[in-house]
Amino acid sequence: MIAVGERDGAPWAAVEHCLFHPQGGGQPADRGWLEDMEVVPVRDRESGLVVAVAPEGGHLLSLAVGQAVRARIDVQARMTHAALHTAGHLVEAVGRLQGWEMLSNNHFPGQARIEFQAPQPDARLADPEGREEATTALRIAAAAAIADDLPVFARYESEGRRVVHLGALHSAPCGGTHVRSLGVLAEVVLPTLKVKKGRIRVSYSATHRSH
Repeated sequence: MIAVGERDGAPWAAVEHCLFHPQGGGQPADRGWLEDMEVVPVRDRESGLVVAVAPEGGHLLSLAVGQAVRARIDVQARMTHAALHTAGHLVEAVGRLQGWEMLSNNHFPGQARIEFQAPQPDARLADPEGREEATTALRIAAAAAIADDLPVFARYESEGRRVVHLGALHSAPCGGTHVRSLGVLAEVVLPTLKVKKGRIRVSYSATHRSH
């Protein structure tokens, strides 16, 4: 342990080699454990550390700085989150190829979607056939990038900002978890997009290809 403290009256603990990813950037938090105690990772506002707290209704037993503990995460959940987050970047990339600008994102299982706006009116989106045509274009572009197995990697810019790249197709500042290459993505599904109040909503789902 490197630090312990309290957050909103509840005890927290921070480990030196932190495995845990907190909720943020549209991605859910990891599910994890310290020893046999289930914990939820969050970013502590004061220290800036990613700390482990007990889930609501749970308990975090007393831990001390310098104490050795075993930390582990739910690997399957991490892989699911990484696949969805990476697929979200891919959806953003193919949406930008249509000339759209991203407004918001959500990479949660069962809720994953990217919302765009078109700087100039897109006549295709005015009727169901046009929306299906636009969605087909997104599907084709996404499938091509996956078939090319574009590498997914992160680089840190001079000011310390972490930027995630999908080969040369797309890059965006991001602190989330991702797969190593787009060929790892499986079952990438894009239902027909929806338009409401000028916002173009592209829902999607994706899984991590099993080995």
